[in-house]
Amino acid sequence: MEVIETGTLAPNKTRVLQGVAIGGGADGGSTVARVQLRPVDPVADFDQLFPAACAGDSAATWKHMWHGPFHADDGPKFRAYLEQQATPTAADPHAVAYTVCDALSHHTRVGVVVLMNVAPAMRRAEVGGIWYTPTAQRTHINTESITLLLQYAFEELGYRRIEWKCDNANERSKAAALRLGFTFEGIFRKHMIIKGLNRDTAWFSITDEEWHNRVKDNLHSKLCTTTKDKV
Repeated sequence: MEVIETGTLAPNKTRVLQGVAIGGGADGGSTVARVQLRPVDPVADFDQLFPAACAGDSAATWKHMWHGPFHADDGPKFRAYLEQQATPTAADPHAVAYTVCDALSHHTRVGVVVLMNVAPAMRRAEVGGIWYTPTAQRTHINTESITLLLQYAFEELGYRRIEWKCDNANERSKAAALRLGFTFEGIFRKHMIIKGLNRDTAWFSITDEEWHNRVKDNLHSKLCTTTKDKV
């Protein structure tokens, strides 16, 4: 029986993620760097993220989330959300929430993604807590953001498994997970109660073998061939 080493590496809470390395070999490959992920800073991020969170159909953006929706008079509530994202909890001390910055637009802040439920010893984590302002939805931004997190988790932290979980009623999130290369694993029925409503949770994952054997190349292909991709 194979002996598998437990892990010791947790995400660096001050690390900025940018640059998806594409290819390699004799030509040295290239780097795609249209998105930058910065650890959430409640003070620095508020002025751009608050209007981003309120834009468009806020109810739709935040429908399946623990937080929100947010409206123009919800500044204190949104500030509290950012502070919560930036503060470690006893239940998930290694989680890191990232502000998503559009490097093609003066690093405008357009959303948040979270590396959460981090279990360094088990070499496992989850990507979640994802939202984008409407102008960033259905663009390259989600693909590049998730690729950055997967690249970091699998290639630098040495993790074996990355999870994606969402409300089974959230068809857009389920489609995004499959498009990004996650494998559907099943439904946890009556898993949670969110905003007074039942949530059956759909579980997806990518393993380290899948990342190296197919997922990484597929995501790199998407990033190289388009700036618009449906999420």
